[in-house]
Amino acid sequence: MTGVSESVEQMIERLCVKIPDYPEPGVLFRDLTPLFADAAGFRRTIDALVDAFRGQFDYVAGIEARGFLMAGAVAYASGVGLIPVRKAGKLPRETFREEYVLEYGSAVLEIHTDDVPRGARVLVLDDILATGGTLGATAQLLHRAGLHVAGFGLVMELTDLRGRSRLGGHRVRALYRV
Repeated sequence: MTGVSESVEQMIERLCVKIPDYPEPGVLFRDLTPLFADAAGFRRTIDALVDAFRGQFDYVAGIEARGFLMAGAVAYASGVGLIPVRKAGKLPRETFREEYVLEYGSAVLEIHTDDVPRGARVLVLDDILATGGTLGATAQLLHRAGLHVAGFGLVMELTDLRGRSRLGGHRVRALYRV
């Protein structure tokens, strides 16, 4: 089913490629790059994210790397600024840092200390909500910077991994939940 009668959820399901046993046996990887490559699909995805949070944010934060794709488009469509949430060592000026635990180690996320005024409302965007570790760390990072998390916008949520529970009660809008 294609066209206007197709829901956003149906469109994401159609354009998402499922790859079994990647990156390791037993994992079903969900590849959203075909959605990003489909002009109409990408437009509908961005429009749905904008509509879900319209008027509720002053900035958009995109998490490296796939979150950058949505954040740039949503910021442009909404007429607001963009905050890149980067891996450690990628930003050249003074940063706020947040370390968080991964399944097999830890990682650090950073944002510049002086790009956004304290108290600003920030919509956080990423492609997939899985365990919630990266998104939860991003929320902590933004709070430490004196910013208000307006919510989390995602293309897909893997509900069986219960990542939403790590997001501190913030509003979460996943366009497709599986």
